Amino acid sequence: MNTITLKPAKDKSLARRHPWVYANAIEHVDGKPAPGATVVVRARDGRFLARAAYSPQSQIRARVWSFDEAEPVDHAFFKRRVQRAIAHREAMIRDTGATRLIFGEADGLPGLIVDYYVADDASKRGQLVCQFMATGVEAWKEAIVAALVAATGCPNVYERSDVSIRQKEGLEQITGVLAGDPPPETLIANECGVRYHVDVKNGHKTGFYVDQRDNRVLVAQYARERDVLNCFCYTGGFSLAALKGGARRVVSIDSSGEALALAQQNVLANGFDPERAQWLDADAFKTLRRLHDEGERFDLIVLDPPKFAPSREHVDRAARAYKDINLTGFKLLRPGGLLFTYSCSGAIDADLFQKIVAGAAADAKVDARILKRLGAGVDHPLLTAFPEGEYLKGLLLQIA
Repeated sequence: MNTITLKPAKDKSLARRHPWVYANAIEHVDGKPAPGATVVVRARDGRFLARAAYSPQSQIRARVWSFDEAEPVDHAFFKRRVQRAIAHREAMIRDTGATRLIFGEADGLPGLIVDYYVADDASKRGQLVCQFMATGVEAWKEAIVAALVAATGCPNVYERSDVSIRQKEGLEQITGVLAGDPPPETLIANECGVRYHVDVKNGHKTGFYVDQRDNRVLVAQYARERDVLNCFCYTGGFSLAALKGGARRVVSIDSSGEALALAQQNVLANGFDPERAQWLDADAFKTLRRLHDEGERFDLIVLDPPKFAPSREHVDRAARAYKDINLTGFKLLRPGGLLFTYSCSGAIDADLFQKIVAGAAADAKVDARILKRLGAGVDHPLLTAFPEGEYLKGLLLQIA
């Protein structure tokens, strides 16, 4: 068996069951493990620590499969992990045709994302969409796909491994059919009573932002008779939720004309009044300032921008961008207005994000109260030993 031996005192994180081994923690490697090969990780004194997937080009040199010395990594291993992950979702998730079935490290399958969509029509066609983002899951792709098909009964599996992180693993970006039929050009999924078009082949992530489901429901609960502004709206997830909740009007901003076109189709697919929805193909930063200068005001604002900090080197620049949009957002709110604000940047932790938002409130000269801390749904579980999994942070605030 190929073996990694760690430097003295570098076994502490694994003892706390953190699932990553960094290159600078390794003293030597015995054998010649190929990318994705299973290796045994040992402490300097020879103690067994874990079985892990080896990644020779990544700074995360090994990702842990198991801390149990008696558990082999084989086809049966992946069947068990997939079945366990799906059982969690079946027990916890209701009323949605869009679910995250596998959430990487939290499900013991590091580097793997799997979303499951069910068409809201007579066909009830199922579609699994996978992202293989590390060498370990890439090496076991065939076994994982077989396990997914067997556990879900869904024969259609599409790969969306067109993510930049694969380059750090020495892997090429790739998309395509892994099993069954190609995804349809139009797949409409019903999430908590709202129908959304999902673009499996070309949309962001796996075609939809499954992680914001619970937060969309919350927006719907607060939207009645309110004027709503949704920035970085993409295909209108929060906008549709606000319309479902009875918003008086919803103004939505995005810089993608294609996404906005799909958002307008979503309005029609739900039978909502298109006169209550305004779509702006524009830069959100500039448009926020313009709306303020024109005297526009709103009762509820959603700020859900793309990832501003892809790595720690970008934190300062990202902090300025988050402060900019939140500052203007606070200024655009009427007294008693609500702000739903988010960061999906893993390098921006929850404490820093709250400090940024607090600074924006202070500069806007408003008193803002935090009503609720927000995050992804229960199909995005978090390991206590792996804080890096908490990429989505949010706050619901109200100004006096």
